[in-house]
Amino acid sequence: MVAAATGFGLLAITFVGEPGVSLAAAQSAVIGLDVSGFNSSIDWKTVVSGGAQFAYVKATEGTGFVNPDFAAQYDGSYQAGLIRGAYHFALPNVAGGAAQASYFVANGGGWSADGRTLPGALDIEYNPYGAECYGLSHSAMVSWITSFVDAYQALTTRWPIIYTTGAWWTTCTGGYGGFAGQDPLWIAGSTSPGALPGDWGFYTFWQYASDGTFPGDQDTFNGATAQLLRIATGR
Repeated sequence: MVAAATGFGLLAITFVGEPGVSLAAAQSAVIGLDVSGFNSSIDWKTVVSGGAQFAYVKATEGTGFVNPDFAAQYDGSYQAGLIRGAYHFALPNVAGGAAQASYFVANGGGWSADGRTLPGALDIEYNPYGAECYGLSHSAMVSWITSFVDAYQALTTRWPIIYTTGAWWTTCTGGYGGFAGQDPLWIAGSTSPGALPGDWGFYTFWQYASDGTFPGDQDTFNGATAQLLRIATGR
């Protein structure tokens, strides 16, 4: 994921992958992409014809930035036939988790029961502007994330996806495992998902490359299309 240019409950389904799944396997599965304002012009019909089935679009960052291309990207992906979702880039040092969840939902990050909208995602990772863990202790970071996910669920009825890397999660939360029973994991790793953080036993999405067939980052869903649709519908 990228920072700004300017400064679901788990479902009773069986996932096909394991932490060591190969890149080749990922690319042959249900594939998608995630984009931000750095990908301002996207031909969504070409994306669909290339085999993508889902897209995540950056909506917000902190409590002071909205992706200026969000509406065009979010609506464009939907009109092209993709299952779409929005994500929020967390800045835990600038405002509380609940405040950022509210900002996210107010600026496009909500969820609708239309069958093609995924729960919003919390992008919590390396700080592009300063201290790796945003100056927070393990317990403070866990409290911040808890505040965000609880507020998002209260506002939308869905638990958000959590996007992170295994190394960052271990460093900045101490390997906390308390979200594994409610928040699906979106893991980032360039050659494989690697060892999963916390107590997550499987990942739901894997971001496996920062460029490739599609604009933005390249992703795969750890399951079949019918399972992806079940996450969108919340059933």
